[in-house]
Order: sequence, then structure tokens, then C-alpha cells
Amino acid sequence: MPAVPSVPPVPPVSSPGPSAAVVSALRAAGCVFAEDEAELILATARTADELSSMVDRRAAGLPLEHVLGWAEFHGRRITVAPGVFVPRRRTEFLVDQALAAAPDAAVIVDLCCGSGALGAALAAALDGVEVHAADIDPAAVRCARRNLAPFGGRAHQGDLYDALPAGLRGRVGVLTANVPYVPTAEVALLPAEARDHEPLVALDGGADGLDVLRRVAAGAPDWLAPGGCLLSETGEHQAPAAVRAFTDAGLTARLAVSEERYAHVVVGVRPGPRAGAVPGR
Repeated sequence: MPAVPSVPPVPPVSSPGPSAAVVSALRAAGCVFAEDEAELILATARTADELSSMVDRRAAGLPLEHVLGWAEFHGRRITVAPGVFVPRRRTEFLVDQALAAAPDAAVIVDLCCGSGALGAALAAALDGVEVHAADIDPAAVRCARRNLAPFGGRAHQGDLYDALPAGLRGRVGVLTANVPYVPTAEVALLPAEARDHEPLVALDGGADGLDVLRRVAAGAPDWLAPGGCLLSETGEHQAPAAVRAFTDAGLTARLAVSEERYAHVVVGVRPGPRAGAVPGR
């Protein structure tokens, strides 16, 4: 998004034509969907000062979701704080794949959880599940705790499986890991909203983008219940190598693709009869 030397002042919320003024300010800042963003900002701002501040922050390049304080994801509003990875709408496909693969899961773990959007979406769809999330970033963990609180979920800080309670080992029915998968050399090519306002640890996946995915896959069999599944998003060109990483870890792997969302999700299942389902599902 180009830098904007000055933003037109936004009139008070109660004055005539605030929508037009907000749209004009956002359009001048280079926001492609200025009308839609203006509608969301106007609906969220409680005072004229808050409206002006929100428009200024968006015009300065802050992601819209950080400006609003929430992101829409799988039919829910997910709290998103500044400096926390914003859940992408394409990742809703991963949630759908998890629900299809393990509709009776009793225990869910969301690794590299960011805001906890995946765990919250799955917990909302699967009543009565035990849900845990983990991230190495303390800001993400704080955010995830807020989003998982309505479901009695817990968020843990630490490096992948090191963050999890030992009692989860061998019990997890669904393990999601929206790992960083941008190759290091391509991080600089990301849109400024991601590059400048989201943590590097949530974006940079190493030389080929699969460093974290390989670690997650290698550890998954120890944590999954028999018949439990691991799901991770990856890029199109990385998908064959990602599937191999799952297979090398001893999982039965397949690739699920959504052309509409341009989403690629690797699904790996620990061999064995499925166990640990929530009674009645």
C-alpha cells in the first residue's frame, strides 16, 4: 500500500456524509475495497475520535483486521490484536477438511495457533471437545486465550509440542498446524500488510518453506490418537514435498485442494482404528 502524506479529515460520526469521507480517505490511501472497509470501520467505531483514529491507522497500512480488532473466520468473529497473524479466509478450507475427516473428535490441538482461529472454529462446530492451542509468540497466546475462552479451551506458549501438556500425548483426534510456509527468500515479496505488521515467525518457513511443517509431521504420531489426523496448509508448489514429509513420518497422507479458495491442505492420518470420540457423535 503506498504511503499517504495526509489523510482527509473524517467528519463526526453523527454528521452528514461520514461514509463518503471515510471512503475517500481509504481510497486515497490505496485501499482497493475502500467502500467495504469503510462500512466495517463505521460499524465498529463508537465515537468520532475512534473513527478518525481507525481511518488513520488503516491509511498508514495497518491490516484492516488489526484496525477493527477482529477478523471474520468460518462464521465467527475472531479477536485479532496488533502484531498477531491474521487468519486467512482460505484457511477455512482446512477447518472444513478437519470436520470431514474427524467429525467425532474429542480432543483438538491447534499448533502455530496465532489468534486461535482454527481451534475456536473447530470447537464451535464440535460441541464438548477438549481444545488446546500453542504458539511460540506470547502475543498470539494471549489472543488465542481470549478466542478459546468461550469453549473452555487452553492456550500454551512454547515451541510446537514442547508447549503441550504431556497428558495429551496419544489422545489428539484433530491436530491442526497452520505453519509458516513462505520460503525465506520470498518473505520480502509479501504484501506490506503482512511483511510489516505480522510476526516473521508466523511467515518464514525456512529455505523451502517446509522447515516447521517437517517438524510438526515428525512429531505428530506420538500425539495423535489412533485414527487421528494432522492437517496443515501449504503452497501449491510445495504440496508434493509436504505430502512426502507426512508419509515419511508414518502418516497416511493425501492432498486436499480448493480451486475456489486457492487452498492446499495436507491431511495425514495415524494408522489404527479411531478412538476417543465424544459419546453421542
